[in-house]
Amino acid sequence: MTENSKYVRFDWAIKRILRDKANKEVLEGLIQVLIKEPVTITEILESENNKDSLEDKGNRVDVKAKTGKGEIVIVEVQLTKERDFFQRIIFGTTTAINDQIGIGQDYHVIKKVYSINILYFNFGSGDDYAFHGVTTFRGMTNKDAELKLNTRSEREYMDSERRRMTAPEEVFPEYFLLIVDRFNEVAKTPIEEWMAYLKDGAIRDDTTTPGLQEARRKLEYMRMTEEERRAYREYMVSVHAAQDAIETAKADGRKEGLEEGRAEGREEGRAEGREEGRAEGRAEGILVVARKMKQKGKSVEEIAELTGLSQEETERLWQEAEA
Repeated sequence: MTENSKYVRFDWAIKRILRDKANKEVLEGLIQVLIKEPVTITEILESENNKDSLEDKGNRVDVKAKTGKGEIVIVEVQLTKERDFFQRIIFGTTTAINDQIGIGQDYHVIKKVYSINILYFNFGSGDDYAFHGVTTFRGMTNKDAELKLNTRSEREYMDSERRRMTAPEEVFPEYFLLIVDRFNEVAKTPIEEWMAYLKDGAIRDDTTTPGLQEARRKLEYMRMTEEERRAYREYMVSVHAAQDAIETAKADGRKEGLEEGRAEGREEGRAEGREEGRAEGRAEGILVVARKMKQKGKSVEEIAELTGLSQEETERLWQEAEA
């Protein structure tokens, strides 16, 4: 990739350029690479900004799509870590399931849901950057036994719009976690090419991977206006500043907490000290970032997006900073 073929990173593009449905082929390509089926984008959402209130948790995803069988795909880009991350993605899938069925309808109308989560932070452990989760039922006494559907069950689980299912995982949700910062490979396969773009905005000139050919035409940095390039540069500076401040705060918090815990000389003192130190350090780091971003004219919504705080928490930080 040459300097003249630099591309804007996906997390910025999905909030700006890819919101235009004329560019939906890029998003559809990513989904197709993961679930191995063509899809059609049905909704490109405003994520946090389209809530009716701060307490409304009904819309955390960025994109919704459907397969040819009517199955639903939800995609979310997340920049900062949350303590309740798994509960959050479960809520997203259950909401997508619940929205499919009305009062009095039979359960057979419910279609499978795929949840794709693009994480711009390190999460958990495991020697990989892409993870795939499905639901299977294994024997409790015979560990080699796996539940499959018999002929009668297949008839009960089929309708005119989809093929017969032979296993429970064909109806239960599937989850994809793409941990962007862990990717350090030479991009050879379609998923590796997508990970390279998600991380660094890199796209091979000869790519044939679904979505990335379209991205080369639509997301080239030099094709943007100067105003768009300036907004992109400011966004990337804000992202890195927020991440650095949070990581520094965590490190300071761990150090302070450990020292306090050692002074106590008891295990419970160490645990409590570490936790208090982390909380205080993180809050202070985020406050510094919020102040800087406010000085640069960033909105409450933008600050909340980059720091992982709610709009309510961000507004409270501003009030404290001005007090």
